[in-house]
Amino acid sequence: MRIEVLTLFPSMFEGVFGSSILGKARDKGIVSLQTVNFRDYANNKHNTVDDYPFGGGGGMVLKAEPIFSAVEELAPPGGDRPRVILMCPQGETFTQRKAEELSRESHLVFVCGHYEGYDERIREHLITDELSIGDYVLTGGELPAMVVIDSVVRLLPGVLGNELSAVTDSFSTGLLEYPHYTRPAQFREWPVPDVLLSGHHDNIARWRREQSLLRTLRRRPDLLEDADLTPKERAWLEKQRSEPES
Repeated sequence: MRIEVLTLFPSMFEGVFGSSILGKARDKGIVSLQTVNFRDYANNKHNTVDDYPFGGGGGMVLKAEPIFSAVEELAPPGGDRPRVILMCPQGETFTQRKAEELSRESHLVFVCGHYEGYDERIREHLITDELSIGDYVLTGGELPAMVVIDSVVRLLPGVLGNELSAVTDSFSTGLLEYPHYTRPAQFREWPVPDVLLSGHHDNIARWRREQSLLRTLRRRPDLLEDADLTPKERAWLEKQRSEPES
C-alpha cells in the first residue's frame, strides 16, 4: 500500500511512522509512508496556503490550489485515482468497518488542515472521503490521520505477527473482544478462569464467545443491534439482561 499525508507539519509524523507496527510494516516493504508539505505547492512568493473567507468571518481558510497541485502531482489526472481522505469533524465517523474497507485499497492520500476550514471546492472536486474520529474538534487533522493510518495498516497481510489478532480485535467481529489472561495463573488473590487452563478448545471458544457477548452487553449494547447472532445467543443475552451484574 502507498500512503501520502498532506500536512503543514511533517515532523509530527516522524516518530509515528518510524515506530512500532507502522515502522515494521514500512521496513518490510508492506506500506510506503510519506509526508508532503503542501506549503511547497503555494503559488505566491510568501508561500501562504490560507486566506480570509469571502463574506467575512473569523479565522483563515485553506486555499484550493496548493491542495489540488499536491494531489495531482502524487496522482496525475488520467491515471488510477487514489482515495483522497479529508480529516474533518464534519466527516463520516471512522469505524473498524471503514478501516477494513480502506485496507483493500492500494493508494491513500490524507489531507490534514490546520485552520478554520477548507475552500469548499476541495470537498466538491477532489476529496473522495471525509472522516472524523469523534464528535470533538482538534487543532488540525494530523492526529486523526495518524489514528486512521495505524488502524488501516495493521490490517494489511503480513503486518501483525499473528494474523488472527486483527480478526479477533474489538469491533472486528461486531462485538467487543473477550478478556485475556497470562502467567502467572494466580496473581495475588485473583486466579485465571479454570476453563482457560483446561486445554479443552471447544469450551474455551464457547467461554470466549460468551464473554465477548457479555462485555458488549455491559459496555456497548448498541453494537448488539447489528451483530450477527444465533437465536440461542440472543436468548442467552436476554437471560443475562435480567440478571444483576456480579
